[in-house]
Amino acid sequence: MPSSLDESSAGQRRGRRIAMSPDEVDAFLREERTCRVGTVGPDGAAHVSPLWFVWDGTALWLHSLVRAQRWADLQRDPRVTVLVDAGVEYTELRGVELSGRAVVVGDVPWTGQPDPALDEPVRLFGDKYAGGRLPADSRHAWLRIVPEKLVSWDFRKS
Repeated sequence: MPSSLDESSAGQRRGRRIAMSPDEVDAFLREERTCRVGTVGPDGAAHVSPLWFVWDGTALWLHSLVRAQRWADLQRDPRVTVLVDAGVEYTELRGVELSGRAVVVGDVPWTGQPDPALDEPVRLFGDKYAGGRLPADSRHAWLRIVPEKLVSWDFRKS
Protein backbone atom coordinates (compact mmCIF):
# COMPACT_ATOMS: atom_id res chain seq x y z
CA MET A 1 0.00 0.00 0.00
CA PRO A 2 1.53 3.38 -1.00
CA SER A 3 2.15 5.95 1.70
CA SER A 4 0.51 9.36 1.51
CA LEU A 5 3.93 10.78 0.66
CA ASP A 6 4.15 8.46 -2.37
CA GLU A 7 0.64 9.46 -3.50
CA SER A 8 1.48 13.13 -3.07
CA SER A 9 4.67 12.80 -5.10
CA ALA A 10 2.78 10.98 -7.87
CA GLY A 11 0.24 13.82 -7.98
CA GLN A 12 3.00 16.40 -8.18
CA ARG A 13 4.70 14.53 -11.04
CA ARG A 14 1.39 14.40 -12.95
CA GLY A 15 0.86 18.10 -12.29
CA ARG A 16 4.24 18.96 -13.78
CA ARG A 17 3.59 16.68 -16.76
CA ILE A 18 0.29 18.36 -17.66
CA ALA A 19 1.40 21.92 -16.87
CA MET A 20 1.64 24.29 -19.81
CA SER A 21 5.01 25.73 -20.78
CA PRO A 22 5.42 29.52 -20.50
CA ASP A 23 4.89 29.82 -24.29
CA GLU A 24 1.73 27.69 -24.07
CA VAL A 25 0.39 29.82 -21.19
CA ASP A 26 1.10 32.97 -23.18
CA ALA A 27 -0.65 31.66 -26.32
CA PHE A 28 -3.61 30.33 -24.33
CA LEU A 29 -4.17 33.63 -22.50
CA ARG A 30 -3.91 35.62 -25.72
CA GLU A 31 -6.41 33.33 -27.48
CA GLU A 32 -9.17 32.79 -24.90
CA ARG A 33 -11.84 35.44 -24.52
CA THR A 34 -13.60 34.98 -21.18
CA CYS A 35 -12.25 34.65 -17.67
CA ARG A 36 -13.89 34.16 -14.30
CA VAL A 37 -12.84 36.76 -11.74
CA GLY A 38 -12.98 35.73 -8.09
CA THR A 39 -13.08 38.45 -5.45
CA VAL A 40 -13.80 38.54 -1.72
CA GLY A 41 -17.26 39.92 -0.94
CA PRO A 42 -18.06 42.16 2.07
CA ASP A 43 -19.18 39.13 4.09
CA GLY A 44 -16.01 37.19 3.24
CA ALA A 45 -17.75 34.97 0.70
CA ALA A 46 -16.33 34.48 -2.77
CA HIS A 47 -17.89 36.47 -5.60
CA VAL A 48 -17.16 35.09 -9.07
CA SER A 49 -18.10 36.84 -12.29
CA PRO A 50 -17.27 36.36 -15.98
CA LEU A 51 -15.42 39.09 -17.82
CA TRP A 52 -13.45 39.71 -20.98
CA PHE A 53 -9.72 40.25 -20.52
CA VAL A 54 -6.45 40.75 -22.35
CA TRP A 55 -2.98 39.41 -21.59
CA ASP A 56 0.06 41.49 -22.48
CA GLY A 57 2.65 38.81 -21.71
CA THR A 58 3.23 39.87 -18.10
CA ALA A 59 -0.12 41.11 -16.77
CA LEU A 60 -3.79 40.34 -17.18
CA TRP A 61 -5.95 43.41 -17.84
CA LEU A 62 -9.64 43.75 -16.99
CA HIS A 63 -11.91 46.48 -18.34
CA SER A 64 -14.46 46.46 -15.54
CA LEU A 65 -17.67 48.29 -14.85
CA VAL A 66 -16.98 50.62 -11.94
CA ARG A 67 -20.46 50.03 -10.50
CA ALA A 68 -20.05 46.24 -10.43
CA GLN A 69 -19.83 44.18 -7.25
CA ARG A 70 -16.41 43.03 -8.50
CA TRP A 71 -15.15 46.63 -8.54
CA ALA A 72 -16.46 47.36 -5.04
CA ASP A 73 -14.89 44.14 -3.74
CA LEU A 74 -11.50 44.95 -5.28
CA GLN A 75 -11.48 48.50 -3.88
CA ARG A 76 -11.98 47.03 -0.40
CA ASP A 77 -9.64 44.03 -0.86
CA PRO A 78 -7.46 43.90 -4.00
CA ARG A 79 -6.76 40.16 -3.77
CA VAL A 80 -8.09 38.37 -6.83
CA THR A 81 -8.01 34.97 -8.47
CA VAL A 82 -8.75 34.67 -12.17
CA LEU A 83 -9.53 31.44 -14.01
CA VAL A 84 -9.35 31.02 -17.78
CA ASP A 85 -10.31 27.56 -18.99
CA ALA A 86 -11.36 25.69 -22.10
CA GLY A 87 -12.44 22.25 -23.23
CA VAL A 88 -15.60 20.17 -23.28
CA GLU A 89 -14.51 16.59 -22.70
CA TYR A 90 -12.42 15.77 -19.62
CA THR A 91 -9.41 14.85 -21.75
CA GLU A 92 -9.60 18.26 -23.49
CA LEU A 93 -9.64 20.42 -20.35
CA ARG A 94 -6.96 23.07 -20.07
CA GLY A 95 -6.66 26.25 -18.16
CA VAL A 96 -4.72 28.85 -16.25
CA GLU A 97 -5.46 30.08 -12.75
CA LEU A 98 -3.63 33.18 -11.62
CA SER A 99 -3.73 35.01 -8.33
CA GLY A 100 -2.49 38.45 -7.43
CA ARG A 101 -3.68 41.92 -6.58
CA ALA A 102 -5.78 44.12 -8.82
CA VAL A 103 -4.36 47.60 -9.32
CA VAL A 104 -6.39 50.44 -10.83
CA VAL A 105 -4.59 52.04 -13.78
CA GLY A 106 -5.74 55.32 -15.30
CA ASP A 107 -8.85 57.41 -14.77
CA VAL A 108 -11.95 56.08 -12.99
CA PRO A 109 -14.00 55.90 -15.04
CA TRP A 110 -11.66 55.65 -17.99
CA THR A 111 -11.94 58.79 -20.15
CA GLY A 112 -10.02 57.53 -23.15
CA GLN A 113 -7.42 60.27 -22.73
CA PRO A 114 -3.93 59.19 -23.80
CA ASP A 115 -2.13 57.32 -21.04
CA PRO A 116 1.12 55.49 -21.85
CA ALA A 117 0.36 52.91 -19.13
CA LEU A 118 -2.83 51.96 -20.99
CA ASP A 119 -1.65 52.11 -24.60
CA GLU A 120 -1.00 48.37 -24.89
CA PRO A 121 -4.08 47.02 -23.03
CA VAL A 122 -6.39 49.42 -24.90
CA ARG A 123 -4.90 48.32 -28.23
CA LEU A 124 -5.12 44.63 -27.32
CA PHE A 125 -8.69 44.95 -26.05
CA GLY A 126 -9.78 46.93 -29.07
CA ASP A 127 -8.26 44.38 -31.45
CA LYS A 128 -9.68 41.38 -29.58
CA TYR A 129 -13.22 42.59 -28.87
CA ALA A 130 -14.08 45.90 -30.48
CA GLY A 131 -12.98 45.79 -34.11
CA GLY A 132 -9.74 47.65 -33.48
CA ARG A 133 -10.99 50.62 -31.48
CA LEU A 134 -12.17 50.75 -27.88
CA PRO A 135 -14.22 53.86 -27.10
CA ALA A 136 -14.43 55.24 -23.56
CA ASP A 137 -17.95 55.00 -22.17
CA SER A 138 -17.75 56.60 -18.67
CA ARG A 139 -18.78 53.26 -17.11
CA HIS A 140 -15.57 51.20 -17.21
CA ALA A 141 -12.05 51.49 -15.81
CA TRP A 142 -8.87 49.41 -16.05
CA LEU A 143 -7.46 46.88 -13.61
CA ARG A 144 -4.04 45.27 -13.97
CA ILE A 145 -3.18 41.96 -12.34
CA VAL A 146 0.43 40.85 -12.31
CA PRO A 147 0.35 37.17 -11.32
CA GLU A 148 1.89 36.39 -7.94
CA LYS A 149 0.97 32.73 -8.47
CA LEU A 150 0.12 30.99 -11.74
CA VAL A 151 -0.99 27.38 -12.17
CA SER A 152 -1.76 25.76 -15.52
CA TRP A 153 -2.94 22.41 -16.81
CA ASP A 154 -3.60 20.77 -20.14
CA PHE A 155 -5.23 17.35 -19.83
CA ARG A 156 -4.53 16.72 -23.51
CA LYS A 157 -0.96 15.96 -22.32
CA SER A 158 -1.96 13.15 -19.94
